[in-house]
Amino acid sequence: MSIFDDQLNKIRSGGGFIAALDQSGGSTPKALRQYGISEDAWSGDDEMFDLVHEMRARIITSPAFDGDRILGAILFEGTMDREIEGTPTAEYLWREKRVVPFLKVDKGLADVANGVQLMKPIPGLDGVLKRAKAKGVFGTKMRSVVKQADAVGIAAIVRQQFEIGKQILGQDLVPILEPEIDINCPDKAEAEELLRKELLAGFDGLGPEQRVMLKLTLPEEADFYRPCVQHPKVLKVVALSGGYTRDEANARLERNHGVVASFSRALVEGLVAQQSDEEFNRELAGSISSIYAASMT
Repeated sequence: MSIFDDQLNKIRSGGGFIAALDQSGGSTPKALRQYGISEDAWSGDDEMFDLVHEMRARIITSPAFDGDRILGAILFEGTMDREIEGTPTAEYLWREKRVVPFLKVDKGLADVANGVQLMKPIPGLDGVLKRAKAKGVFGTKMRSVVKQADAVGIAAIVRQQFEIGKQILGQDLVPILEPEIDINCPDKAEAEELLRKELLAGFDGLGPEQRVMLKLTLPEEADFYRPCVQHPKVLKVVALSGGYTRDEANARLERNHGVVASFSRALVEGLVAQQSDEEFNRELAGSISSIYAASMT
């Protein structure tokens, strides 16, 4: 069995959740502040990304971070291009931890139009995908955001996600489509209705052997995305924490059977650079245990 097939089986049938370790660009300073590192600790982007890589490496190398409870990890491109303990990050994740590596490929969000933020253009995407494939990456993730229940805007977001998703599938990688609905959306439930309708229609445009994953905001109605979870074109549905606290995100996740977590802020909540390794590992173990339990409903 190839590594890809082995990873595919793990994502399809394994237990656990996906760790989102892909903060980049404008979100990195905030992630470092939450980790206890202030902006006067670095000078320039290179030093900033070195510091965030140290944080991610500390998480990934922790004994608490293991393939028994974690299905995959989403990486920022700079993390993919760096090493952990002398091994390229994606290779380390699979070989040492049995955690499936994914790569964030979007380049940020366009301005709001029709109540949504589409992805900015992704220049050189095919080259990045080829490089990721060569480094042992299994799949990708790309984010756009719904701010309002606007039918035109939501249709445009889903159309863009599937268009780029097909480009990714063409490079033999599995795309995670992430049309996030802002948790502060004033008509969130209505936006969810529109999004589910567009997603279900979008699956019809996939080829016979093509499968995608979805990363969605935790919905207002329990099991709302069940038709997506059960759809034959969907490998896995994962949920983002979206700004909810870990406790709130876990509570919402437990009400959505067959959906697993792909948390970022909620995963690293409580972790700070100044903790001893014992304190850090204990805090991370507690976070992983709670998210894993919520993902197994």
